[in-house]
Amino acid sequence: MPELPETETIARDLDAALPGAVVRAVSVPRPSVLREADAAGLAARAAGARIDRVWRRAKLIVLDLSTGDRLVVQPRFTGALLLEPAPGDGSGLPERERGFVRVTLALADGRALHYRDIRALGTVALMDAARFAAYAGALGPEPLDPAFDAPALHAALGASRQPVKKVLMDQRRLVGVGNIYANEALWRARVAPARPAASLTRAESRRVRDAIVAVLSESIALRGTSFRDYVDASGGRGGFVERLAVYGRAGAPCGRCGDALEGTHAVDGRQTVFCPRCQR
Repeated sequence: MPELPETETIARDLDAALPGAVVRAVSVPRPSVLREADAAGLAARAAGARIDRVWRRAKLIVLDLSTGDRLVVQPRFTGALLLEPAPGDGSGLPERERGFVRVTLALADGRALHYRDIRALGTVALMDAARFAAYAGALGPEPLDPAFDAPALHAALGASRQPVKKVLMDQRRLVGVGNIYANEALWRARVAPARPAASLTRAESRRVRDAIVAVLSESIALRGTSFRDYVDASGGRGGFVERLAVYGRAGAPCGRCGDALEGTHAVDGRQTVFCPRCQR
């Protein structure tokens, strides 16, 4: 967490607000999150640059700079990019967030973009174009790309005997799907999370593909899922939590058949919730 819907929401919000803004200065109060550049290097290369675009790749938020560099943010479990208005233009950054700020881009128009990370498990990397191309090229396909169809997923699943849920979360095979949406998609597709990926039929692979696209699209429309730490660029919370069918609901009745949902950590070491009756 954040997964694809959450990072897509943040990227869209920032892309509507930041292009054309110039980075006046960079401060790094907690440099442990930095990758590919140290604090001095990040400040030297980013200061004076214009932000041209903000977009998402996998679970990454990417800021294209006018210098050709890309600032690549991976929020992981508790990271967030928070845009603070210029003084007098709105509420400042809440004090509860300020203590967890790791990196700040001060913008020439008085605004500030903060990378806040409570547990400091996320990363902020500065990459040139060639380095980013190599990095992104090692990642799997995007599930919302039209080219991601049922035959493509079936081929990816057919190459592995690992549990299907684990394969869906492997960012080398398919990007953006983490624990929340893997649980939800497999429930919708009526496929047991522990099934060997290669055992899925073409029809089952199609159901899984369609369920992934549907659940991700619905969550994006509701601005993601908020349990504890995820907030969008303005500090708002996502509304998809109200639509969750299985994730976080172990012991509750299945919304389809009424049997009790089961929870386990045996599939991939992460919390897996499923219906033993509906999912086969």
